[in-house]
Amino acid sequence: MRTLLLIAFLRAGPGCLFAQRSAAPSPIIDVHLHAVGMFYRPDGTPPPRVCINQVPECGNKPSAFTTDDALLQGTLTLMQRYNIVLGVVSGEESVKVARWLDGAPHRFLGGWMLDGGRSSPQVARLRRAFNSGRYSVLGEITSQYDSRPPDDPALEPYFALAEELDVPVLIHTLGFGAPLPKFRSALGHPLMLEPVIKRHPRLRLYVENAGYPFADEMTALMIQYPQVYADVSTITWIIPREAFHDYLRTLVRAGLSQRLMFGSDQIIWPETIETAVESVETAEFLTSEQRRDIFFNNAVRFFRLNPDTLKTWE
Repeated sequence: MRTLLLIAFLRAGPGCLFAQRSAAPSPIIDVHLHAVGMFYRPDGTPPPRVCINQVPECGNKPSAFTTDDALLQGTLTLMQRYNIVLGVVSGEESVKVARWLDGAPHRFLGGWMLDGGRSSPQVARLRRAFNSGRYSVLGEITSQYDSRPPDDPALEPYFALAEELDVPVLIHTLGFGAPLPKFRSALGHPLMLEPVIKRHPRLRLYVENAGYPFADEMTALMIQYPQVYADVSTITWIIPREAFHDYLRTLVRAGLSQRLMFGSDQIIWPETIETAVESVETAEFLTSEQRRDIFFNNAVRFFRLNPDTLKTWE
């Protein structure tokens, strides 16, 4: 979610104290992080965490990290605490992502955020960025906020580039978002991605929040198109945990546990990383193998990583 969108999305919401980890946890990959600039409410106070319907897990505290540098350091602190060895980080401005890539070498894959509108970079510029190795992911694509469906012609050159260069793509395709005038929940139906997949069958695509709350459509899409994966990012903390578990259980029962990936979508609240990890850890219906797939193995496969080269925390 872009910074401007977040400002519109603010409501009362909680923070939480960091849990102490008594034993070194297994490695985790976070496929949905953001490098954003800190912002404040009109009264000068840091905004509380976004949550829907006063979700108890959200708490009621603003972020403990109130500067741009603190957001990076806070995210790294939580990554170390939960042994998150790698994160995919995107931002509205590429310069912000560059600061994170430079500030923590080997910890992040760079993602280029894209809205598909007039503010999007030229394809040639993106080609140079991907060919340089500096950026590894296209997205998050936020076209839904501009009333653009996934198969909008404005996005076509970017999907074509991603398929050509074999660059993974993250897209915001779900039923909720910041309450902005152009946002359309109807454009979040996962099956609206089908024309894109048909045109670009080699596209490596993952869908934010597993298309919540459209479980039936998401299940159909993922069963039909095995190249489609999904993350479980914001719904690990923005909706009630019971609702998240119900949704996750539905997808797992459909046999999709090997294509679901962990994400936190921490934005300006690194504390949500803790809640996101705990939301998956407490899903008692998951087997240990399914939990490891979601936390780590599926991302290794999707991003074609060599787990032996991932830098462990000292």
